[in-house]
Amino acid sequence: MSHDSTEPHSRAALPLAPSLDATLAEAHMPRQFRPLDRRVLWIAALAIPLGALVAGIARLLTALIGLCTNLAFYGRWAFDFASPAGNRLGAWVILVPVVGGLIVGVMARWGSRAIRGHGIPEAMEQVLLNESRIPPRITWLKPVSSAIAIGTGGPFGAEGPIIATGGALGSLVGQLLHVTADERKTLLAAGAAAGMAAVFSAPVSAVLLALELLLFERRARSLIPVALAATIGTGVRYLLEGNEPMFPMPAIATPGLAALVAYVLMGVLAGAASVGITKLTYAIEDGFEKLPIHWMWWPALGGVVVGLVGYLMPATLGVGYGNIAAVIAGQVGLGSMLALCLMKLLSWSIALGSGTSGGTLAPLFTIGGALGGVLGLACVMWLPWLQVDPRIAALVCMAAIFAGASRAFLTSVVFAFETTQQPHGLLPLLGGCAAAYLVSGLMMRNTIMTEKIVRRGVRVPSEYAVDHLERIHVGEACSREVVSLQATQALGEVRRWLQSGEAAASHQGYPVVDGQGAVLGVVTRRDLLDPSVGDDTRVAERLRRGVIAVREDHSLREAADHMVEAEVGRLVVLAREAPHRMIGILTRGDLLASHARRLREAHQTSRHIELGRGRGKSVAAD
Repeated sequence: MSHDSTEPHSRAALPLAPSLDATLAEAHMPRQFRPLDRRVLWIAALAIPLGALVAGIARLLTALIGLCTNLAFYGRWAFDFASPAGNRLGAWVILVPVVGGLIVGVMARWGSRAIRGHGIPEAMEQVLLNESRIPPRITWLKPVSSAIAIGTGGPFGAEGPIIATGGALGSLVGQLLHVTADERKTLLAAGAAAGMAAVFSAPVSAVLLALELLLFERRARSLIPVALAATIGTGVRYLLEGNEPMFPMPAIATPGLAALVAYVLMGVLAGAASVGITKLTYAIEDGFEKLPIHWMWWPALGGVVVGLVGYLMPATLGVGYGNIAAVIAGQVGLGSMLALCLMKLLSWSIALGSGTSGGTLAPLFTIGGALGGVLGLACVMWLPWLQVDPRIAALVCMAAIFAGASRAFLTSVVFAFETTQQPHGLLPLLGGCAAAYLVSGLMMRNTIMTEKIVRRGVRVPSEYAVDHLERIHVGEACSREVVSLQATQALGEVRRWLQSGEAAASHQGYPVVDGQGAVLGVVTRRDLLDPSVGDDTRVAERLRRGVIAVREDHSLREAADHMVEAEVGRLVVLAREAPHRMIGILTRGDLLASHARRLREAHQTSRHIELGRGRGKSVAAD
């Protein structure tokens, strides 16, 4: 159709008036994606003192746990980190966890119910649903309640509470300052990572934990502040407590092939055990939910079991970091490890299910380490030709249990390495944790970290992949055959054409061009058919805004974001080399159609080489 025709027409490339260049470049083009900008400097500058502050709080928390432990079990005023296992209370020890549970229940009811549990699921929920806004009172209620629960014999670790406290403090900073929700999430993760790093002297695994369980992404703008906070948190720990590994372990030798296979199989068993532990814990929690008493009393009931188990086996009381170190150092016998594994599981699962305050990492490491030690000694006695080292077996299983229960795979591997500083354990750790992750993923949909919030209707991302829309240029997906309208056409003429039934008349939007072919904007079908507007009105008068455009070298992600921000369903596509030339239109339908390739790559199986039948022949398998 000729350019002078007054009918709607199709053009593959229309020149854009030079006078519109500034408008397109400044007002109607999407922002070019940049992985880093000056805002990152600001968030990083906040993360550094935040890491130091959280590390100081971690030190105070351990001192507070020590004070509560010394008062409850030894009747002395001291802040030294002590184990309850050496107490001489006799049967009176049963009442100590009960009193602690009562105090925690009161704090939860009249302080904040969010202090119940191990903290990480609650932080995940705030990230996913509440723009990372954690109530400020959690910054002191969580550590105090956890110190009381652990100090009175609760079989928990200090890492969960300090991770929750650090995250709450980071969130508080993000609520006091003018930051975006994404930046507040980064500060929350930075505080959590600094807390874990300060407790365990494990900065890399702290960053990985933040990536796998809190950030749900791996972007430079979030990774850098989190890494800086973890670095500072570890540095403060070095300053206050030295740089010795958290769990000292004698030097180990590089395992042989047979032993390596055995460690992987142990990872399979640990993965299955992690599924059973998770299901057991939530079954106990469901059982507490059915009790005809207020949830405030549940921690006290759980304390009864903790006290009874602690009376029978005092090593189950408290954080048990010494137990972990003894197991992986090969200092515990077969019977003692088996008893520790079973009794710690009983005490911890019931206490956690009762809703008291405490962490999961240290108990899982204790249970897994003891299980691995048992398996390792069994191999030494009955399968000596495997040349299994019980210490490595304990190391592998303690990490594999956590990998299977939490699905924090990389965190588990690196954490076990950082806390022992045994490089020869990395390969067995990698194989064992991978096997545990695989088994857990096949047997269990949710994890010990996500089951609680999934039950409340929260959808938790489980896999992080590169954004498919980021991989495709607009020029690859846009419609090249553009049907446009003349600015001077009367609506009556256009309306008759829209009702003609032609294929080109079925679009929901049309570019509008002037007599020189310059794009003036896009008019929607609704605006053209508005019955309140007369047939004599010109098409140009129905334009509500200027040209909203995107270049062909922009990504579909940038284009999709531009559509959302501009509240439109289609964009004019401009040439990269000639920014005044329109080459197509990008619609929401084009964005959806671009996912066909992703689905094909994920689900369609094919064979591209047939041995002995030819060269380069492609055969689809489905």
